[in-house]
Amino acid sequence: MFSEDTIRSVLPLLFGLPIAAGIAFALLARLGKSVSAKFIRGLAVAVALAHLLMVLPLIAWSSTELVSAQSPGQIIPSTREYPVFLPRCVPGDSMTDPKTGAAAETHATSWNLVSFAEPKADGPKVGAIQFFVGIDGLNVWLIALSSLMMVPVVLVSNDTIRERVPGYFAWLFLLQAGIVGVFLAFDIVLFYVCFELTLVPLFFLIGSWGTGSNRREAARKVFLYTLLGGLLTLLGIVGLVLFVQSHSPKNELTFSIPRLASLMQDILATAGDRASEYRTIQYSLFLALIAGFAVKIPIFPLHTWLPGAYSEAPIGVTVMLSALMAKMGTFGLVRLCLPLAPDATIAIGLPIVGALGAVGIIYGALCAYAQTDLKKLIAYSSVSHLGFCVLAIVAFNTEGIAGGVLHMVNHGLSTGAMFLVAGYLLRRYTSSQIFDYSGIWAKLPRLTFFMMIACLASVGLPGLNNFVSEMLMLAGVFKLERGGIAPKLMALAAGLGIFLSAWYVLTMTQRVFFGPVREPLPVEPGPVKDLTGSEMLGIVPLTVAMVLLGLFPSMVLETMKRDVNALSEISKVADRRVYGTTAPPAAPKIGPEPKIAPAPKAKD
Repeated sequence: MFSEDTIRSVLPLLFGLPIAAGIAFALLARLGKSVSAKFIRGLAVAVALAHLLMVLPLIAWSSTELVSAQSPGQIIPSTREYPVFLPRCVPGDSMTDPKTGAAAETHATSWNLVSFAEPKADGPKVGAIQFFVGIDGLNVWLIALSSLMMVPVVLVSNDTIRERVPGYFAWLFLLQAGIVGVFLAFDIVLFYVCFELTLVPLFFLIGSWGTGSNRREAARKVFLYTLLGGLLTLLGIVGLVLFVQSHSPKNELTFSIPRLASLMQDILATAGDRASEYRTIQYSLFLALIAGFAVKIPIFPLHTWLPGAYSEAPIGVTVMLSALMAKMGTFGLVRLCLPLAPDATIAIGLPIVGALGAVGIIYGALCAYAQTDLKKLIAYSSVSHLGFCVLAIVAFNTEGIAGGVLHMVNHGLSTGAMFLVAGYLLRRYTSSQIFDYSGIWAKLPRLTFFMMIACLASVGLPGLNNFVSEMLMLAGVFKLERGGIAPKLMALAAGLGIFLSAWYVLTMTQRVFFGPVREPLPVEPGPVKDLTGSEMLGIVPLTVAMVLLGLFPSMVLETMKRDVNALSEISKVADRRVYGTTAPPAAPKIGPEPKIAPAPKAKD
């Protein structure tokens, strides 16, 4: 079995390898035609496979260590500092408890990037932006998804990108680096930098290598929408850090997400007469933080950039947009909004954000049914499913959070697979119009088989991956007691969305793949061939993953149990603050009390 030290040494490579690959491909682009395209394509596949091989030890380790680390937990006194998140395998961890000097994992790092203050002698270093990355139950499977999806993305790009190939792969791997950085980051500034830097590769990938006539307009729209939302999120981050600093007992400046979350729980637990004032401040911080996440997901009505981007982007970029980049927004909700603005999430998260998510479920489903373009149908389907995910997360309870995080992985697999197979189809034919096709099963049986698996997973067929996450999300919303009848109506909208997804997806498959044979003009003369070896290599792992997660969802749910329970306990305490107890609530029940060495006995 792989050791924790091995994983600790691998984590910087997961972030650094795509950056190094991006730089290498950029240098190769300057060499022009002196480097063969075949070499470039082979090198891209090798980098993607190398990244996936580095993730495999991470999965093997987390499937045992993160599960064995679970504990029932106990109430922690409000005066005791305790991290909400416990990142493991942190590079730069001193492995020495600063209070006792004993050997212990401190769940912190000493790798400073920019320092603002001198380190304290009796505590962790503060006032520094750090290269603080680690693993916990919330991010490990998203990192695995980011690596797994890169293999089919590279393979399909090899078949579809014909011009300026090195430049394309340079931007593609830099995009992967930003996505992986968001999932790995436990420093709030590092999180934001990675979150925003994904805009630059995305802008050039759509604008320069897009397949439609409106690709430049689509690239500008994506960039401007997400930049504006990201700037609002930056204001929220700055306000959050300054609020925590000004109200912490030692005026502590920190950018560590676990430390910020712990300090915020202490501040809110001891607010006293200022609880109402702090809650009002939280409202502003919550709305600012969620602005960038809402655009990236996207939440209705901030979704208008999505259809153009999904339809104009190269198919490999479209797969990354749907499978990975949208999850950066939902992950931001879980990592930042829930623990850092819990009262605001309780008070306005469900009434505002949850309501928009519920509307998006129905709106996205109806728009998907109305589409005649295959890629746009899948794009609006993504709006509907992610609205469900957002609704479950802001429900802020155990089932909702667990289902939402699991659905991030499941939706990435199923929607990514649908876009991938749609890309395979469009490689063979000149049209993306649904009504130009009929009876394609007779021509392309293997392609039809994999599209049917992805479609059935998308509609939540029992035995495939989306079923469990959708049921958990539905239970999380339906069981809410706060908010009166509103959560029940939102759960009804979510249930109707599941039905509508089956309606439009199965209608599309019936029209395109079954019935009398009708096909548009093929791209190449001669008979159209079924899936090639490289295409099978891209789609088979995704199909296997969809089946495995459908049959064994516990392998994901068990790893996140500790972190989901921590957030759930925070929500219970916030619920009491917002909806009414006069006695100060206990601090969150988030895990075992940290072990502190007893003071030495005085000598007689």
